[in-house]
Amino acid sequence: MEYKKSPTAAVIVIGNEILSGQTQDLNINYIAEKLFEKGISLLEARIIIDDIEVIVRAVNECRKKYTYVFTTGGIGPTHDDVTTMAIAKVFDLPVQRDTKAEKLLLEKYPRSLPYTEERLRMADLPQGAHLIQNPISGAPGYFIENVYVLAGVPNIMQSMFDNLLFHLNRGAQIFRKTIFIPLFESQISRQLRNIQNTFPDVEIGSYPTWHPDEKSGTHVVVKGHDERKLSEVIDKILNIPKEIS
Repeated sequence: MEYKKSPTAAVIVIGNEILSGQTQDLNINYIAEKLFEKGISLLEARIIIDDIEVIVRAVNECRKKYTYVFTTGGIGPTHDDVTTMAIAKVFDLPVQRDTKAEKLLLEKYPRSLPYTEERLRMADLPQGAHLIQNPISGAPGYFIENVYVLAGVPNIMQSMFDNLLFHLNRGAQIFRKTIFIPLFESQISRQLRNIQNTFPDVEIGSYPTWHPDEKSGTHVVVKGHDERKLSEVIDKILNIPKEIS
């Protein structure tokens, strides 16, 4: 598939709790679907630990390779929330209290709760960062150049992501279709390979499904920018069972 027609992106999920199995990531799927709708190709997703040097290395690698980089997690008030310090190091910027972020934060918190330094820490951002609104809890995300820094809590991340979408350039429309073939993957792999070689600009993926009490087979997902070529590929894939029989 020709990715030069689309902006590209990477997602970096930050959190020891994800890697330990304590928490299941729900953010990659949401971001991937939204980017697909925008014509942006998500080409890489990483899950890394809450460590400043690890974050710096991952962000620097990705921001040089892709149009957009999205990080999730590590911008809360606790001692292990180190993403902001890492992002500041990436861009060689000081971390300072952002007055707009502080105002947004204080407006959202109940007046019955004390404004502790830990809570206000969520308003400490790299100097010059642009805010991403957070309608749910107030504590904003932010972006610097092509790096977008988001919360890890799924509903908060989703609200932030929805608020940043207008910043992103729309790519060429990507068409996608899923086809079920009632044959095992090993039975159709040669035919799929031949079709892929004929249509290199169309991405073809095969995903086996097996259920002892149900119909087993292979889901084939085709994706590309050219709707006409996609239709040709679909026709050839649907014809595979006839070829084999």
